Parts: sequence; C-alpha cells; structure tokens
Amino acid sequence: MKIHWFQHAPFEGLGAIEEWLLARGHALSSTRFHAGEAPPANAKGFDWLIVMGGAMNVYQYRDYPWLLPEKCLISKALAADKRVLGICLGAQLIADSLDAKVYQNGEREIGWFPVRAVPEGAASPFRFPAETKVFHWHGDTFSLPPGSTWLAKSAGCAHQAFAVGSRVLGLQFHLEMTPAEVSSIAKADADKLTPGRYVQTKAKMIAHAKDNRAAAALLHRFLGILENP
Repeated sequence: MKIHWFQHAPFEGLGAIEEWLLARGHALSSTRFHAGEAPPANAKGFDWLIVMGGAMNVYQYRDYPWLLPEKCLISKALAADKRVLGICLGAQLIADSLDAKVYQNGEREIGWFPVRAVPEGAASPFRFPAETKVFHWHGDTFSLPPGSTWLAKSAGCAHQAFAVGSRVLGLQFHLEMTPAEVSSIAKADADKLTPGRYVQTKAKMIAHAKDNRAAAALLHRFLGILENP
C-alpha cells in the first residue's frame, strides 16, 4: 500500500510504526509541516494516512496556518474511506474533522501510565486489553466524534481512544515510542516536565521505555487491523 504520514515536529516521527510498515513492503511518503511542506491536494495518491503528534493545539491557526490545509486533507481521506490513524495531536485532528471538540484536559499526562478498556469498545475490532501501560504526552483531549466507538480511558483522561469502524483509529497516547523517541521528546519539550499528578521525570520515562513490550504488541495488532480491515 501507499502510506502517507504527517509530521508536526522533527522529534516526533513514526517510531516503531515505520519498521513495521517497511517490513511488509509498504511505500511511505510524508509531509513535514514543521519544515514548510504542503500536504497533497487530495487523497487519491495514498491508501492510508497516519497523523502523528505535536505540541500545538488544533485551533492555533494564526501560529500554524498549515493546520487548515491539513484538516482539509484529513477530511478528504475520511470521506474517501481511507485508512486513517491518528496519534496524540493526530487523534485530536481526526476528532475535530469528525465534528468533535478538542479542549484542555483536566490533567496533563506525561509519562508511562495505564489505559483501560471500556465496555463500549468490547465489540470493536480495536477492543483493548483490560489494562496496558502506554506513553502519554498531552494536555488536551477530545470529545467522542458522532458515530465513533469509545475504546479506552485512563485515570487522568476519560477519552483515550476511539474508532470508526475498522478503518479509522484515534489514540490520545503513543504506542510507537522506543527509548530513543522517548529521550528525544523529553529533551525537546523539557519545559513541560513540571510537577503534576500524572507527570513523570525524564529518568523514569526513559527507564520505563526499556520494557514497552505490551505497548508494542498492541501497536502491531492495531496496525494489522488497519492493514486488513
């Protein structure tokens, strides 16, 4: 398949997603918004769109004018029934494109904390295990898009994941982070590491990243579903 992905910050790449996709022979292309690149004019040139994370809010059009053409392309991909995966900011952008609201969460979540399955997601192909420890780095959250299925929650954030059928998945957290990616984001966004109920130290985050097998297994299962919905 042809897979296009959106990058918003140089230190937030595909992580473990890239290795999985390339090992299966998929072709990758990207738009690096942080480098001034423009997205494709339409969704005809790819089968699957992946929207990664970033520090901006989805409504910061004045500071990040590329948000508008990005949202336009996401909406076109959804309307064309493409596979669409959103991670963190990416999930918020998908939610916004599906007429949900994105707003400040009551807690910042930064570090490795568990997400838990909710009963509403039991019948979804993306149903979650009872509990999985995953990597978080967010202050915003989203309401559930109309017609979507709620999949997971955490102690600090109610809406951690949603799906629309078997082709659209939004994850507020990160499953793709390797120790190198965790170290990079912790260095680049070190100013966010102020004390909070759900904020870990850089050292603790990196230590946890060395054993991310459960998160990796969940990532691979979800990618497999999107590959063959």
